[in-house]
Amino acid sequence: MSEEDRIARIEEVVVPVLRDHGLELVDLEWKAHGPRGVLRLFIDKPGGVGIKDCERVSREIGDVLDVSGLIEERYDLEVSSPGLDRPLKTDREYRWARGKRVRCWLTEGRDLSGRLVDVNDQCLVMDVDGQRLDVARGEVRKARLEPDVPWRRQA
Repeated sequence: MSEEDRIARIEEVVVPVLRDHGLELVDLEWKAHGPRGVLRLFIDKPGGVGIKDCERVSREIGDVLDVSGLIEERYDLEVSSPGLDRPLKTDREYRWARGKRVRCWLTEGRDLSGRLVDVNDQCLVMDVDGQRLDVARGEVRKARLEPDVPWRRQA
């Protein structure tokens, strides 16, 4: 089984457990580190994820993964929230970020901030100060969540 297939199978096992707890998978990373691997799950729910959420599903997901036999080597399981200013890299992360504030650094050297309205294979659709912008995916060098905090000063 290829690494991509294994990650897809792990996701198939993990998502129903998260769904049962009202959580969604934001991202999943597998890193082989010497004799032990590291499986990182980034989870979220409306209103945000707390430590208790992470602890609860970590135990359950660990048990489900052990029974599944998908990870034969020794590994550490890390479950956490995606963070306030998480980088956005994958299609799943962009889809998850719809409706949230995002900052994009573009290939031409400028950057823009706004609410991510939609995402597709060709572009990110953003609302920047009330104006809808289609930003070609190929023009985005880097993107990350922009904390939507009440004390943020409006320009």
